Amino acid sequence: MTTRTVQRNLWASAVVVLVLLLLWTDTTRGYFAAIDEAETSKNCFCELEGSINDCSCDVDTVDHFNNMKIYPRLQSLLVKNFFRFYKVNLRQECPFWPDDSRCAIRFCQVENCEEQAIPQGIKDKGEHKEKAAFKYTREAQVGGAGCSDGEDFDSSLGFLDTSISDQAHREFELWAKHDEAEEDFCIVDDHEEGSQYVDLLLNPERYTGYKGESAHRIWKSIYLENCFGGNNETANKFSNYVPHLDLRDVCLEQRAFYRIISGLHSSINIHLCSKYLLSESKDFLDPQGIWGPNVKEFKRRFSPETTGGEGPHWLRNLYFIYLIELRALAKAAPYLRREDYYTGIAEEDEEVKLAINDMLSVIENFQSHFDENALFSNGIASIKFKHDYKEKFRNISRIMSCVGCDKCKLWGKLQTQGLGTALKILYSEKLNLATESGLWDKPHIEADPIFRLSRTEIVALFNAFGRLSNSIYEMENFRRVLR
Repeated sequence: MTTRTVQRNLWASAVVVLVLLLLWTDTTRGYFAAIDEAETSKNCFCELEGSINDCSCDVDTVDHFNNMKIYPRLQSLLVKNFFRFYKVNLRQECPFWPDDSRCAIRFCQVENCEEQAIPQGIKDKGEHKEKAAFKYTREAQVGGAGCSDGEDFDSSLGFLDTSISDQAHREFELWAKHDEAEEDFCIVDDHEEGSQYVDLLLNPERYTGYKGESAHRIWKSIYLENCFGGNNETANKFSNYVPHLDLRDVCLEQRAFYRIISGLHSSINIHLCSKYLLSESKDFLDPQGIWGPNVKEFKRRFSPETTGGEGPHWLRNLYFIYLIELRALAKAAPYLRREDYYTGIAEEDEEVKLAINDMLSVIENFQSHFDENALFSNGIASIKFKHDYKEKFRNISRIMSCVGCDKCKLWGKLQTQGLGTALKILYSEKLNLATESGLWDKPHIEADPIFRLSRTEIVALFNAFGRLSNSIYEMENFRRVLR
């Protein structure tokens, strides 16, 4: 065979390869293409591989990191007293529509914890927080404690002080609360009348039977009233109201907002599928049901056939929100190491501090963290986007008060508050200032530092991340079955 013949054959082969490559590209629209209708016969995990999009790592990396390193640590940490008691207001009325959908199913009810079961250190810290706000009230100013006429060396100043009106005192208190909430992405209601401690171990998140129009109204409100647009709806009732294809033409901030909400929604659905009510005891004395994984329900919520091809993308969004909360823990690590995690049970408190330090070290060593600086980086427009983010997430906090199932409301509030706390950490100017000034490296920190998280925010942050970690772990179980 001559050299010219060999060259001719090589060129012919190259042309064939090029034609096949162009044909593949035209058919699949590339690596990041949406699922084609002809491909919807594949299972829920058909697209769940490779890059997570808008992030610098892939699905397999997160799966291994979470299942091998994070999930086991969280399982042993979240059963500790500091993290199992969460203070929340479940009696708050829905501010958007009449509260006409209360769930009467027994599994919807929250089991109250006994007062004596709550460690004294947790209760004392909660009372201290309430007293901290007392300094802005009129009673604190004119109650006579430590400020009698005899001790006041300037009667005119004393006169001016005591003449401050009730309205002014109320405004001082509002200013103080506004300063505290300035960077909040969610509403914290643990100080409101009607708030109570709930034992999360007595009330695990699982399928309770709460469904129908009431449940769908919650998610419709979250997607349609809080997202930045998108009017296309598929016929499937599990559609998240903003199809995947629409997201290719929106800015990063809008896309990230939708993916965060979609990831949270996916995570909650995975919890319900993995802890599904399989059977119910008929014994009146033993009202507990039997919960376990329901593969059929998982496929119904996530398979391409039943979700218009969107299900696998919703699962991918779970990884996106996981990376956001993971990054928040890494960024707040210096602050979180300074927390005392106090319950009054000395031995356990020390164990918790050691476990926290160990887990934070593992998280800090993760190589592909989400880059929070990619968001809100376009000058004046970013200021508006950041403000919109806060308002929309606060609104989602309010919507969670409309959930008709108390147990669902409990976990909905906790997970939205944990997400809000993560976003507060990522975009807090106060935290940036404190970290840059070396505040967390000082041997002693004042009682009222420039940045701080309440105990409720810390409990919500770790438990919310625990829920995402659990979802990724449970997905591996569903993946094995469906293979």
